[in-house]
Amino acid sequence: MIRLYNTMTRRKEEFVPREAGKAAIYACGPTVYNYFHLGNARMLVVFDMIRRYLTWRGFEVNYVQNFTDIDDKIIARAREEGCATEALAAKYIEAYFADAAALRVQKAAAHPKATENIAEMLDIIRVLMEKGLAYAAEGDVYYAVDRFAGYGKLSGRTPDDMTAGARVDPNPRKRGPMDFALWKKAKAGEPLWPSPWGEGRPGWHIECSAMALKYLGPSFDIHGGGGDLIFPHHENEIAQTEGYLDGKAMARYWMHNAFITVDQEKMSKSEGNFFLVRDLLKKWSGDVVRFYLLGTHYRSPLDFDEEKLVMAAKGLERLKTAWRLAEEAAGRPGETKMDLSETAAAARRAFTEAMDDDFNSAQAYAALFDLARDINTAVAAGDAHPAALREAADTLRELAAVLGLVIAPEEAETAGAEGEKFAALMALIIDIRAAARAQKDWLTADLIRDRLKEAGLVIEDTPQGARWYLAP
Repeated sequence: MIRLYNTMTRRKEEFVPREAGKAAIYACGPTVYNYFHLGNARMLVVFDMIRRYLTWRGFEVNYVQNFTDIDDKIIARAREEGCATEALAAKYIEAYFADAAALRVQKAAAHPKATENIAEMLDIIRVLMEKGLAYAAEGDVYYAVDRFAGYGKLSGRTPDDMTAGARVDPNPRKRGPMDFALWKKAKAGEPLWPSPWGEGRPGWHIECSAMALKYLGPSFDIHGGGGDLIFPHHENEIAQTEGYLDGKAMARYWMHNAFITVDQEKMSKSEGNFFLVRDLLKKWSGDVVRFYLLGTHYRSPLDFDEEKLVMAAKGLERLKTAWRLAEEAAGRPGETKMDLSETAAAARRAFTEAMDDDFNSAQAYAALFDLARDINTAVAAGDAHPAALREAADTLRELAAVLGLVIAPEEAETAGAEGEKFAALMALIIDIRAAARAQKDWLTADLIRDRLKEAGLVIEDTPQGARWYLAP
């Protein structure tokens, strides 16, 4: 039984999907006016992990992640760069896919853009106005928060709390301080679309409501995002969507990951204390960054310093080494003294138990490292049956993959004729180096080893012969 923490109810609940065996998930995607930073990446990696795990547990997952491609920040950035908003958004969407791929974040089943769903937004706004939940004001349209009795139920804020914390809005056309824009009147030089209330563009919150309903329908299973979206973004989504749906829930479960902090302060572009993922990828592999991001439970804050990436690289290499040693040892005869079959089964149970408990990837890591330790012990002692050793190695690799981690050497991942050619080439190089060592031609042997290392290929000499793998 999978249990997850529902922000709406503030407790863990059994995951009971809208349709048996299926999971419909909407995760708020980026506003594409810049490259995404490590704090953004945490949300992307967390919900990618959740998607992978649900798939592994047998669910048919429909995962949707949007792009906000029209927004005040996009308009301002386009002016700075001297380009159209469409060109700016396209540039950063392309960059997003490149950086996300480096973190092994799978593409969603759909990546809708706000500008492609204006008609759906206009329809929702029209219905809200007909129900008296929204009002027009000289070309703008606002949602009347005081007309929605449940406002604040996600964030737990009272009307007084929200009013006290509201920014001063100089717009006198708003009836209430917490009313928010559904449609914004066009300003000179800004992108615009026609509407019954005049030319303009959508507000931010209505975009996600329209896209989520279009692609997943009402009362879909999980709505996810970073903790900073709880208020006002998700609170406003709930108000306008449930108003549109006559009280029917927008989503069954609301999930939010905690922030990444720097010196205990939230990482954000506005604070200037952020690290772009593409800058980190110049020094660290995407696998290491992903390993670091999943090493702490998603609802716990994660304070950043580079030493944690060093530790992540070492931890990931421990898993890779255990898998590699097991694969090599499985090809040699052994005695059945250590029951690695039961060890693998125990690791699978521990991993599943951890992930079933609100996707606790940190505890799942413990199951992986316990299995890696037992594999290393068995290999060192030479007392595991080859078949059981291979089963343990396969289990380690499979469970790591559920988290989006690749621990097998690259040659094992390469399929087809090209992969076979590369493996054959490496076997030839190792044979040539072995011949040089046999003739005590250490200069040539060391030259081969060092030049391959420069190319990211490590040759390691063992009592059983040389082996090679990609450098971590």
